[in-house]
Amino acid sequence: MFKRFKVKKGDTVKVLSGGSKGKQGTVLSVDRKTDRVFVEGVNIVKRHQKPGAANPQGGIVEKEAGIHISNVMVIDNQGNATRVGRRRNDEGKLVRYSKKTNEEIK
Repeated sequence: MFKRFKVKKGDTVKVLSGGSKGKQGTVLSVDRKTDRVFVEGVNIVKRHQKPGAANPQGGIVEKEAGIHISNVMVIDNQGNATRVGRRRNDEGKLVRYSKKTNEEIK
């Protein structure tokens, strides 16, 4: 059984700690087994890659590495870093909302 996270793919998040502290980016993917998120433009590492069909030249490639999910915070519609809650809306559907502004997170 997997854990339920407040952060989803496509969310804009702010990094709270580590080498990329203060940076913002979009979540590319969430790894539920290791509790890590991959954020666009954050925690960039260099990897040596052999030549292949996708990259015939090979060489050193820069790519995003995972950040622990506890080190990021979702940014709401108004641009504030906020905690996330879940509640039912008027139609009875479960939605995420900003605990700071009490608005739904799209």
